[in-house]
Amino acid sequence: MHDYLSLPADLPVPEDDGATAHLPGTKLPPLELRTTTGDATVRLDALGPGRTVLYVYPLTGRPGTDLPEGWDTIPGARGCTPEACGFRDHYQELLDAGAVRVFGLSSQDTGYQREVVERLHLPFDMLSDPTRSLAQALDLPTFEAGGLTLYKRLTLIIRDGAIEHIFYPVFPPNEHADQVLTWLRDTSH
Repeated sequence: MHDYLSLPADLPVPEDDGATAHLPGTKLPPLELRTTTGDATVRLDALGPGRTVLYVYPLTGRPGTDLPEGWDTIPGARGCTPEACGFRDHYQELLDAGAVRVFGLSSQDTGYQREVVERLHLPFDMLSDPTRSLAQALDLPTFEAGGLTLYKRLTLIIRDGAIEHIFYPVFPPNEHADQVLTWLRDTSH
């Protein structure tokens, strides 16, 4: 059994492999993804004006469900729950610093994500991309674990339909919302 809220001291640090260098300035594709609110969807190329924080993560652990074999040894894999809690805890500050919307996104199905939103009391929606359509459209980095293809952890700052900034690799995940908040405050104009 894992403690999903804490991170091991010896967590391996992911390296910047350049897999997102092509993204700044890229327009978002016309993808429609399901949210954790009812049967609602969000179309990524129609988010509207202002900045959207879209943090992308591999998968969220759930009490009573095993993580893929060797999860803690994969650089950047561990830490999705602490990262989500960071965005929850800093949600209002992110909005105050200029974000209009905050979303989490993974390849987990909407039902799984809905449980996470409820259990962690997240004030924002999660987007479900089980076919990894965003990864295909934008050539986002993924990795294999436990027979699954999962997103590598990254965060897109989307402004007026295009990627303004990208955080990649993200480490440590439990401090990432602070990193995004600092960036928003430093670049608000």
